[in-house]
Amino acid sequence: MANKIRVIVADDHDCVRVGVTRLLRARSDIEVVGEACDTHGLAELLEVCTCDVIVTDIGMPGLGGGDNAVSFLRRVLRGRAHPPVVVLTMIGRAHMLSGLLRLGVSAIVDKRDTTAALIDAIEAAMAADVYLSEHVRIAMKGMQAVPQLRDGILSAREWEIFQLYARGLAVHEIADRLQRSGKTISTQKRTAMRKLGLDTDYDLIEYARQIGLT
Repeated sequence: MANKIRVIVADDHDCVRVGVTRLLRARSDIEVVGEACDTHGLAELLEVCTCDVIVTDIGMPGLGGGDNAVSFLRRVLRGRAHPPVVVLTMIGRAHMLSGLLRLGVSAIVDKRDTTAALIDAIEAAMAADVYLSEHVRIAMKGMQAVPQLRDGILSAREWEIFQLYARGLAVHEIADRLQRSGKTISTQKRTAMRKLGLDTDYDLIEYARQIGLT
């Protein structure tokens, strides 16, 4: 079949990755062009494979010895031309799911949802639509509105401050490290939290834990 949707699948759990790959390869309109078990592998695939959609978990080993894929995906999503990202996850808290959308992902599929949800998510991503699977929609039901794609994406500095704070550095310690004022760091931290839909420091730490930053 011509014009197949080319997909890269990334997940550090073999059963999930193999299952997703087999599901997609059973479709005549989808071609799996690569599989990765960590962020390093995903980065290498994106260098050599042309793909239309990335289907990935976020809690898998990252680059440089990290333990998550969020930082890398954020860089991908900030690129001028990039494939849309469909996230497979077990995260169930509304503000955390909102935060993923604010990072720029196109779709979120809960791993407890049906296999049809993943196909729908890929098709929505190709159409530049936002897609949330049933469990994700239920989790986010109380929110007033779903964030729009690329709405409020963190700046490089905001993301750096977010990560440092999540890893236990106090505002004054971050200010010393980055050679900026404490007031500036506090402002950028609050801005990052607002963009990610986080209300409290506890929410920030919990969100960082859920996505594998801590």
